[in-house]
Amino acid sequence: MMIDHDSNECLIRPEREEDYRTVENLIRESFWNVYRPGCSEHYVIHVLRNDPAFVKELDFVMEKDGKIIGQNMFMRTVIDADGGGTVPVLTMGPICIAPALKRKGYGRFLLDRTLEKASQLGYGAVLFEGNIGFYGNCGFTYASKFGIRYHDLPEGADQSFFLCKELIPGYLDGVTGVYQTPAGYYVDDADVEAFDALFPHKEKLKLPGQIFD
Repeated sequence: MMIDHDSNECLIRPEREEDYRTVENLIRESFWNVYRPGCSEHYVIHVLRNDPAFVKELDFVMEKDGKIIGQNMFMRTVIDADGGGTVPVLTMGPICIAPALKRKGYGRFLLDRTLEKASQLGYGAVLFEGNIGFYGNCGFTYASKFGIRYHDLPEGADQSFFLCKELIPGYLDGVTGVYQTPAGYYVDDADVEAFDALFPHKEKLKLPGQIFD
């Protein structure tokens, strides 16, 4: 288990059961109306904690002045290799920082430290959906450069959202295939609504730049 300090008075530690609702509320605040009216990410992590693919050793929160301000977590998944068989990899997220502290370096610190821990545990690569504008600064590149394709996308479709970082140099050498999103990320809208009703009311807004209805 990792406990990690930096010079800016931050602490990264494993998430504990008593943190769950605080973390879910933090995720809700961070993602609300960003990708869709409302959000589902707080319910997603609620479900994923009990998923067999959830990596308990890579479930972290970040504290500042004793308050949880960020979190990150990882799931095991695979690449279905074109030559047959599967290649074990990780996917990541939700990852978030408290809205008031975004763009201040905390997200980069959290990401770098949690990826370092995943590497120490022997995981070879992380693939996930993200913005290259931020994650490119943290060593991620387009998964297509590794010959890895996102499942269920037609040939020629835009995959610029699909990113990859090797944690073990050369881990994906000679590997081409299709990445599989863990099934636990797919949640029912009705279940999201029922879960969200347990939190204080927030207005759902349709905003420019959202990618889901």
